[in-house]
Amino acid sequence: MPAHKKGDKKLLRAWVSYDWANSVYFLVISSTIFPLYYGYICGDETHLTVFGVSVKNTALISYVTALAFMFIALWSPILSGIADYMGNKKRFMQFYCYLGAAACVGLYWFDIDNIYWGLLFYFLALIGAWSSLVFYNSYLPDIAYPEQHNRISARGFALGYVGSVLLLLVNLFMVLKPEWFGITGAGGTASLKAMRYSFVMVGVWWFSFSHIAFYHLPRGFKDKVYTKDIFFNGYRELKSVWKSLRDLTKLKRYLGAFFIFSMALQTVMLVAAYFGEQEISWSGEEKTMGLIISILLIQIIAIFGALISSRLANSWGNIKTLILLNSVWVALCISAYFIHEPIEFYVVAGFVGLCMGGIQSVARSTYSQLIPKTLDTTSYFSFYDVAEKVGIVIGMLMYGTVDQLTGSMRNAILFFVVFFLVGVILLIRLQRKNEKSLAV
Repeated sequence: MPAHKKGDKKLLRAWVSYDWANSVYFLVISSTIFPLYYGYICGDETHLTVFGVSVKNTALISYVTALAFMFIALWSPILSGIADYMGNKKRFMQFYCYLGAAACVGLYWFDIDNIYWGLLFYFLALIGAWSSLVFYNSYLPDIAYPEQHNRISARGFALGYVGSVLLLLVNLFMVLKPEWFGITGAGGTASLKAMRYSFVMVGVWWFSFSHIAFYHLPRGFKDKVYTKDIFFNGYRELKSVWKSLRDLTKLKRYLGAFFIFSMALQTVMLVAAYFGEQEISWSGEEKTMGLIISILLIQIIAIFGALISSRLANSWGNIKTLILLNSVWVALCISAYFIHEPIEFYVVAGFVGLCMGGIQSVARSTYSQLIPKTLDTTSYFSFYDVAEKVGIVIGMLMYGTVDQLTGSMRNAILFFVVFFLVGVILLIRLQRKNEKSLAV
């Protein structure tokens, strides 16, 4: 493994390459092909019986997703603490990467007849993808100087969008023209088989390209002695971070705002494809093409959105940029409640893309600049990650419950307008109270 200095261009390129590697999971599986596949295998069965309980199919996915994020929120602090003690967070990042990639391959066997195994692989893939990001994000302040954070964070998101779009285009042609790839089957079975091959391709892509980052990234920092109490160190470190917030007013206020708007943002992004699959009036075979095109549109525009937001943050300020992006999300959620036609869905998708990468990139870089200078960056990013994941658990549970009780995903989407509004208010309050002293 080559030794790189902090801020080295090769090291920064290696770090952003992991976005290229694992972003295919979020686009191909989480956002596009899997929601389509899930909708098709459910067919006319809007409700599924799981463990003797009848659950709306979209609500079921929401609950499984919430369970996965609850597991991540509880378990990742333990692992991050161990990683800091052992000074080898790269190994933990690798473990989750390999787990997620293998689970993506396992989704090939997802079917209604083996729904439990299918949901297990979905659960494990989600855990692998999101948990690996805990360690990936924590590398940012280790490898880059503060003035590089906005640019490198945005470049990572942009590269991830490019790579995932490339693979999705291949998968798109596989699904629409399976005969071109030698995939055969009567009726729509060839397209369904192509979707299952797409899951395998995601796993292989993720596993293969991740090794660029693993080759160059440092093991981590080992500044503590290994003890028998290592298992509980993660929670102690979270407690330590929580106590440190008493003296870090800016960071504490920002985390409060982040928790609220991230709860809405991540939930809406996780369920957007299911919303489009069920709530938009597609005609005939238009659904498959329409949903994939809309997701592609989101990803392509998101590349420019992340870069534009980075420049805006550098010239205008991070907090003001986040206020603007959250305000746009309020309008988007309200608009989503009223749309029914594909063209309306495309328009909203375009604006989602413009704001999606930008708000995530700026939020991550803002946090990295607000945390105190320390070698123990994993603990602070673990705290950040736990706050995000707890928010997702609450968001997905609320979303699934509203969807289950009302039978409409529209009501659930509209529900999150309140959270984006509260996020805007808290960010404005943060900006006003710290206008003179805020560094970002």
